[in-house]
Amino acid sequence: MNNLPNLSDLKVFCVVAKRKSFVASADELGASPAYVSKRINILENNLNCTLFHRSTRHVSLTEDGKLILERVSNILNEFDELSDLINNPQNTPTGRIDIVSSFGFGRSHVAPILSKLMTMYPELDIQFNTIDHTVDLIQHSLDLDIFVGNDISPNMIAKKLLSNFRILCASPRYLQINSEPDDLDELTNHTCLAVQERDQSRHAWKLRSPMEDVSVAITPKFTSNNSEIIKQLVMDDQGIMLCSIWDVMEELHTGKLQHILTSYWQDADIWAVYPSRLRSSSKLKTCILFIQAQLLNRLQHLNTLTRGKPVLAKPEQVSLPPEKVFL
Repeated sequence: MNNLPNLSDLKVFCVVAKRKSFVASADELGASPAYVSKRINILENNLNCTLFHRSTRHVSLTEDGKLILERVSNILNEFDELSDLINNPQNTPTGRIDIVSSFGFGRSHVAPILSKLMTMYPELDIQFNTIDHTVDLIQHSLDLDIFVGNDISPNMIAKKLLSNFRILCASPRYLQINSEPDDLDELTNHTCLAVQERDQSRHAWKLRSPMEDVSVAITPKFTSNNSEIIKQLVMDDQGIMLCSIWDVMEELHTGKLQHILTSYWQDADIWAVYPSRLRSSSKLKTCILFIQAQLLNRLQHLNTLTRGKPVLAKPEQVSLPPEKVFL
């Protein structure tokens, strides 16, 4: 190593690692592609290694680059925390935070909560994206993933925000026409509709019961990376789906959907997932606690449910006529 690397060059390196393009990185940094290329070349000379494989269309990290990225992220995070400590002694969250979540849960719950977070902490700049696949938070320089599901990378820190699980359900009319299955084997005689999002497979439903864990092979008639689309098809009497209880509680209670094979479920709790480099970030902790409190308020009914027990429609409230009193 010839010289200590410049802190600003390390930041350029992280942006290029995330965007995988000198041109896109230049746009984000408000600089020219030539400037970005020059700073990366200087950094590579300082570190005496090649950080990126270069092609005409994009760049990708070398093995050395991957090793350095995590360490550089730690250095930059510690520097940011030091700056926060000096410039913001009250620990009010300031600056940028990058958050991701799944399409359905992100739109329905995370986005409204982040709107309140903006109001509470106006100095916070939020980048929020909804995604249909699991991403490497370190490689993409992301701070927080509000994740639905229990298949979490072991090199991440995960804080459970709320209990949740997935169940099988269909519309009452579909079950009236096709008959309700009595056991998992009968699913082969039914139309299955699959959500292929994040940890969910389109080829198998991994289920649990008080007696066993089982994987049910399915051949779905319709697959989508958006659970809202699949739910609409199920409500249109098209088939059976495996879906999060948070997503169908209202339809179950109103009788638009019916819980079937009720002794089976799939664990799919709601987590805040973040890299170990942010373990001591006061900004991240404040945001996570805020999101958790809001989720508990919005979805408090989930805590009343028991896995493996039927979720039934609520009986309609019948208003009685006022009683006449004869004197």
